[in-house]
Amino acid sequence: MKTKVAMMFGGKSVEHEVSVISGIQAVMNMDTDKYEVIPVYMTKKNEMYIGEEIGNIEAYKDIEGLLKKSQKVIMVREEEKVKLMPYPMKKFGKNSAVEIDIAFPVVHGTNVEDGAFQGYLKTMGIPFVGCDVTASAVGMDKYIMKTVLKESNIPVLDANLYTLSDYANIDTLVVDVEDKFGYPVIVKPVNLGSSVGISVAKSRVELTQAIDDAFKYATKVLVEHAITNLREINCSALGDENEAIASECEEPLHTKDILSYEDKYVSNAKGGASKGMASVSRKIPAELSPEMREEVRELTVKSFQALGCNGVARIDFMIDEDNGKLYFNEINTIPGSLAFYLWEPIGIPYKELLDRMIQLALKRARNEENLTFTFDTNILNQSSLGGSKGAKL
Repeated sequence: MKTKVAMMFGGKSVEHEVSVISGIQAVMNMDTDKYEVIPVYMTKKNEMYIGEEIGNIEAYKDIEGLLKKSQKVIMVREEEKVKLMPYPMKKFGKNSAVEIDIAFPVVHGTNVEDGAFQGYLKTMGIPFVGCDVTASAVGMDKYIMKTVLKESNIPVLDANLYTLSDYANIDTLVVDVEDKFGYPVIVKPVNLGSSVGISVAKSRVELTQAIDDAFKYATKVLVEHAITNLREINCSALGDENEAIASECEEPLHTKDILSYEDKYVSNAKGGASKGMASVSRKIPAELSPEMREEVRELTVKSFQALGCNGVARIDFMIDEDNGKLYFNEINTIPGSLAFYLWEPIGIPYKELLDRMIQLALKRARNEENLTFTFDTNILNQSSLGGSKGAKL
């Protein structure tokens, strides 16, 4: 019997469209001899739809029309099974539910990649592919992530975190950045990916503009020194916190100081059709010395495990060409295109990569089944709960 996989993509995120591309890429590369794939599109309101056209990328040129001929569903747990139930349910006649064995989120950005959606799936009791709630949340928050990695002796650039109260006094904020870092600096929303809201500032005017832009997308903003002579190297990890391997390394090519959203998803798309991160102009393998290649790959696995990741993640590194130092930049816990293009060069085709990710999720689910989540107590049988103030024991 085939394992029924709900391939879930879209969602309430500024990276919604990229997620659709990544999700449908995964649908098209699944091993259909082993898995029955149910594509599930989540709208920007996080409403879920299934249907014959949901897995067809061409249908997303007219999303309104796609939804009209698709079935809206909700996730329901019933009789120890999780089902996608038509909604609203029919008052008369049969409601044909679709039973699923595992969820495969291919989602990017806040609200979906940051632990929120993973928490929903965990609460529903459905095994799901990828990082758990904690690793997803830590991996999305760039400041917390840096703090965790410093404890594991992984090199990261120092950074300052600013909140909306700091933004209310932007002149003071700007002076604080100048005193701490000077110029140039890089300004980032603390919890976004795909280079959205990220910019380099080389003057006070540019810094003010960068801060304004970053606060459009997040309530907290990160500022750090911008490496002038920068070389970016990416590598992916596959596994879990106990055992993981590294992919080949790549060097993405870009048009500005940093790899922009347009570099990632637009400028290299042939015929106007983006292939997600697979569209990026890059060198694979990156031109690195054998020693630097191994340092990147070893640091990839160490970082992946320090953050408690599962499945596939892509880690972006920075090399300061002025001194040769390597720094961890950020992690993508659900990378664009699932970073399949980094695994094929070392002999792991996309179909096998997807299979390994699913098996890792099922392994985690089996391990969690052996844990105890209940504790026998007679506290609710007591005649009194400790008076009007209640009792917290």
